[in-house]
Amino acid sequence: NRLLRFGFSGMFGFGGRTLALAEKHRWIPSKERREFAVIKTLANLKSEDCEISFLPSKNTHLDNQECKRNGNGTNAEEQCSEDEWKSMQGDFINISIMAIPCLCSMAPRGLAPDTRLDNGSMSLIAVRNSTRADFIKHLKQYGNLNNQCNFPFVE
Repeated sequence: NRLLRFGFSGMFGFGGRTLALAEKHRWIPSKERREFAVIKTLANLKSEDCEISFLPSKNTHLDNQECKRNGNGTNAEEQCSEDEWKSMQGDFINISIMAIPCLCSMAPRGLAPDTRLDNGSMSLIAVRNSTRADFIKHLKQYGNLNNQCNFPFVE
């Protein structure tokens, strides 16, 4: 018997470019590599035109009671969705999708603090085109314990 741990996170745009650049420079020590990749990607910040389709949750913050399995084998998230796909289209600087909170020293609560593996949902954070200064303010907000997506260009 082995305990398997897994998680999923995917990033498109700024996050993906930063990770790819950091991976190309693995010879640089970890902290310096991360800082180098973030600064260089911010210097070349650009948006991508794309369309995102997703099944939204009707409950953005499920409490522990709602996350538990129901008697029929489905969870609260599955019952809420009812296959009502939503779409967003436009220029996005970054798109992140996470099935785990993604805790790190830069984001003590995580990039997606309300995400849990046990409820079958994922967090989608879409950052629309904005100024470089506003995007940096958004990134700095991850270190804050308050609402990390408190900007009009973040959905």
